[in-house]
Amino acid sequence: MFDLLTIGEMLIDLTQTGVSAQGIPQYTAFPGGAPANVAVAAAKLGAKTAFIGKVGNDAFGKLLLDTVRQNGVNADGMVVSDTANTTLAVVSLQESGERSFAFYRKGFADTLLSEDEIDDNMLKNTRILHFGSVSLTDEPSRSATLSAARRAKEYGAAVTYDPNYRASLWEDEATAVQKMKEPLGMADILKISDKELPLLTGTDDCEAGTKQFADTYGIPLILLTLGAKGAYYRFGDITGHCDGVKVKVADTNGAGDTFFGAFLSAMARLGKYNPSQLSEDEIKSLVEFSNKAAAITASRSGAIPAMPSLSEVN
Repeated sequence: MFDLLTIGEMLIDLTQTGVSAQGIPQYTAFPGGAPANVAVAAAKLGAKTAFIGKVGNDAFGKLLLDTVRQNGVNADGMVVSDTANTTLAVVSLQESGERSFAFYRKGFADTLLSEDEIDDNMLKNTRILHFGSVSLTDEPSRSATLSAARRAKEYGAAVTYDPNYRASLWEDEATAVQKMKEPLGMADILKISDKELPLLTGTDDCEAGTKQFADTYGIPLILLTLGAKGAYYRFGDITGHCDGVKVKVADTNGAGDTFFGAFLSAMARLGKYNPSQLSEDEIKSLVEFSNKAAAITASRSGAIPAMPSLSEVN
């Protein structure tokens, strides 16, 4: 039985890590993709995790498969395509450490995961199923992801969702908002950042935005990440804010995924897999723990390679 099963994109983050003496940006190939990041972050912190996704039969695909396995994540659900290349995201960094993305993805492997390539036994044998919105941009991965979430919920798993918006992957903002909202009614836990909050609610106010999600979709627990300012949570009518941990930022890529992987791994350590089982004090403690893990990731380069172990966070 897995504590956590994630499904969606795994790709190569070609991340800018420097500039040559001639002023040419230099990039390093880091393994990434939000759902895979969450699985690895949770595994590094002690949870039993698995990942379902599709990569190409190429050097980058082999790197991703090896990365999943080497970080203690079950890779039995990973599919290798002989006809499509592994997806690439070119991540350029600003001086603040914030990112901009350019994707090489149309017709690439992660978008081609189909429903019949998903092992139903994996869905039956997980306590939590997590997915994000990047895998909802294209068919057949969209239908496959939503089907997996519905089936896992029917089998008794808690479902968690992270609507992470990448404008260049959608035909327009209105379509993105519509399709990103569709799975909200399935979510037992919603993890969302301060960048997506106004996109999906029309407000950047933490209290009003999270209340809208809770009232409209009945989501029991909402975690709102605020970058350096930490995180805000809503648990029914209970709300709170936990300050971030100050670090010198090297690269924010993967920090939000580390936050959520840390939160889910900490739930697993408590033996609690549904937010209804948590107390307010436990939620606050879990958010504080997750802020620490995310800060460590932000202080180092790359997403997966930057993620901390349990001893580092403690």
